[in-house]
Amino acid sequence: MRYALTERSARSAEERAVSELGLSLAELMRRAGSALADAVQARVPYGAVAIVCGAGNNGGDGWVAARALSRAGRETRVFTARRPEDIEGIAGDAAAEAVSDGVGFDLVDGPLPVAALHGYAAVIDALFGIGFSGPLRQPYSTWIDAINATDATIFAADMPSGVETDTGQVDARAVRADVTVTFSAPKVGSLLYPGAGFAGELMVADVGIPWEYLGAAGDLEVWDPADYAALLPQHGPDIHKNSRGRVLIVAGSGAFPGAAVLAAMGAQRTGAGYVTLAVPESVAPIAQMKLTSAVVLGLPENPSRTLASKVAEEIIDTAREYDAVVVGPGITLAHGAILVVRKLVSELAVPLVLDADGLNAMVDAVPALQARAAPTVITPHPGELARLLDITPAEVQADRLSYGTALTGPRFACVLKGAHTIVSGRGRHVVSLAGGRELATAGTGDVLAGMVGALLAQGLEPFEAGALAVHLHGRAGEFAAARLTNMCVIAEDLPTYLPTATADLLGIRETTNAGLHRGSDE
Repeated sequence: MRYALTERSARSAEERAVSELGLSLAELMRRAGSALADAVQARVPYGAVAIVCGAGNNGGDGWVAARALSRAGRETRVFTARRPEDIEGIAGDAAAEAVSDGVGFDLVDGPLPVAALHGYAAVIDALFGIGFSGPLRQPYSTWIDAINATDATIFAADMPSGVETDTGQVDARAVRADVTVTFSAPKVGSLLYPGAGFAGELMVADVGIPWEYLGAAGDLEVWDPADYAALLPQHGPDIHKNSRGRVLIVAGSGAFPGAAVLAAMGAQRTGAGYVTLAVPESVAPIAQMKLTSAVVLGLPENPSRTLASKVAEEIIDTAREYDAVVVGPGITLAHGAILVVRKLVSELAVPLVLDADGLNAMVDAVPALQARAAPTVITPHPGELARLLDITPAEVQADRLSYGTALTGPRFACVLKGAHTIVSGRGRHVVSLAGGRELATAGTGDVLAGMVGALLAQGLEPFEAGALAVHLHGRAGEFAAARLTNMCVIAEDLPTYLPTATADLLGIRETTNAGLHRGSDE
């Protein structure tokens, strides 16, 4: 596991390296610029390179890169808004050294013409780095436009200019990098959308700052596959279906019978030993036809083919025999269904996953949700979380990290869905980099809800259950898309490819454990 850095934590790590290790900021700049040059050499080994530099330390990284590339025999040209002799601090020193080595530059007073960057094989964006905060000032919007208009491969130094480091927000426009060479650790804004969409391929360059300096508890976490693999449930040889996790899923309606079925399939494919699907009685035959190894319980319904309010007590009584309950997929916001959800949230004493209309049913009853003592995971998309918090989806998207923690606690986790889903709980947050556009299709969230329920039932805590389920879900989507294409993946494909995603993690765990055993023998 590693942390993604904010502007403050990145600067703190540099300051600590300077004070405790005796490194200088100038040396760190030299290493960063050299890493940037190395990335250009590796990806674009031939052709001229343009370096677009600001007046701060990110520009200094660019001047160092220009000098290194020039020494390697590359034709380079720096575009700068300030004369090298007028640049202050260590960035000015880097500029002076580059010029003394023969690096040429163009002093640009005002807008940067689009034509200025034509003919270059690579362009380095070293305008702002982690120091950017909107709104974008003139004339730099024209500089960004010129960078984006080029046919060259675009490299961003640490962060694409125009993207806010702490949130990933883009005020007006930003550099669309092909490669972002980020120093020491990923920055939060390069992992959260919309900023992640501007970062391109993310390369982490080691500049000599020890990993233990890079972030602290409470910062956004980025997990390695081995971190997820370590969470996979392990069962002894004497395991049986009832000790492998019993999941009760309360879902579905006449309008959305498939949501219930998908949730059950997700739970089964994530290792639950016994899955029961509780649905309106008219939906039961459909579920029985689709599911041969799950128990289907038909419950009294209203004329709208939704759950009748009187079924709540029966569900609560049944749930005592289960290790986790999933509530919400396809349940609708019919009056009876809302009453059922609210009673279950208030009275169920077993681990709970609340999804879809189960969340919408709690819009005016959030305190009851927060009062739950039993383990709980909510799985909202931005619109659902916005309704619970009485804000707009745009506000959620503008600060996914903060709002994703709003309804969390020691045993209460939030899975804020979307591109690069964030899982929060116990004062921790992890961003999942698995999955992509293939998951943007109806029903994939229902599968995920069932998966989270299965992992809760097998003993994982809410935060870990959410994180592992999201990763497996995303990886199943990736494997499905590799075979079926992004366009053709549907929700039903995810349970089919979950065994592939799980086997991938099991292989990583076995490799990791083998390495640990070898280390102990030595």
